Amino acid sequence: MKKQYDYIIVGAGLAGICLAEKLESEGKSFIIIDGEKHSSTLIAGGMYNPVVLKRFTEIWKAEEQLSIALPFYNQLEAKLGVKIKYELPLYRRFFSVEEQNNWFCASDKPNLEKYLSPNLIKKEINGIVSSFGFGEVLDSGYVNTAVLQNSYRDYLQKMKLYKKEIFEYNCMNYSEDGVSYKDLKANYIVFAEGMGMHSNPFFRDLPLDGTKGELLLVKIPNLSIDFILKGDIFLIPLGDDLYKVGATYNWEDKTDIPTEEGKKELVDKLKAIVELDFEIVDHKAGVRPTVKDRRPLLGRSKESDRIYVLNGLGTRGVLLGPFLAEALYNKIENNIPLEENISIHRYKKFKLKN
Repeated sequence: MKKQYDYIIVGAGLAGICLAEKLESEGKSFIIIDGEKHSSTLIAGGMYNPVVLKRFTEIWKAEEQLSIALPFYNQLEAKLGVKIKYELPLYRRFFSVEEQNNWFCASDKPNLEKYLSPNLIKKEINGIVSSFGFGEVLDSGYVNTAVLQNSYRDYLQKMKLYKKEIFEYNCMNYSEDGVSYKDLKANYIVFAEGMGMHSNPFFRDLPLDGTKGELLLVKIPNLSIDFILKGDIFLIPLGDDLYKVGATYNWEDKTDIPTEEGKKELVDKLKAIVELDFEIVDHKAGVRPTVKDRRPLLGRSKESDRIYVLNGLGTRGVLLGPFLAEALYNKIENNIPLEENISIHRYKKFKLKN
């Protein structure tokens, strides 16, 4: 006798967790299958902010994403009994007077004034190099994605909603009524596999490119900051003199092996900002599920309206994840169309016939 669920979710990274939480909030049953391969969620910086800091522009649907994501992580903290969300101001380090002027212009815009402080921060911060000061971003912080993923897996195992195994596509069948996989049956299956999608026969032709990122965990005993510092790299205070430093962007290397080149790049950029001695405690790497047009991948397969994908969260997954999970749920359960710029049907190979 097969066990019946409303949903099977493949992948227990950030995308899978966000969808699982949405399903549970709506009273839907589910089970997650995850091979526990290296996940970008485990090594992500986890930083969130509503502004593109290179150009001082608002991210897509910033207010809507924040309104969904912040309560989402608060609820997860209460549910899991762990601290995962840290609200911290973000200081953008200026490199020139021109950047200062661009910041002031941006902070006057109606859509940005609630996120960008108009006051230039000129105070000296022990150990930090800055000739042109800082701008403060509001509604920012970070989520400890590693703690989130590990705690959520523990929760799923306790609730018997988790199968640790590599998904075998040849063991899956589908019909007009639903899908089956080994001893499981469900109304729908959603693939939230990250880079594992390249092996998925239903979605492997999607342009999931992937960008390798490397991070350092460093100890800086004489630095004491209570904000996220952003320049060429980000510096996130974790407590006990520990800081997360990242990140690199490599579009060629698709492995999750840390490299000396990546370490050197991060160390050189850290030394350009921090004039204090530091110790490298850890060095990690992972491949982010990024898409060339910088938009996520949501939608149903051409083969069946029982098979869906949730992927391509990229570098802003902490904010995007809860928002996208809600959008996909509403598409499946309420037939609310996905916006074209997040739907996989924006690509020719995946357009559906009317």
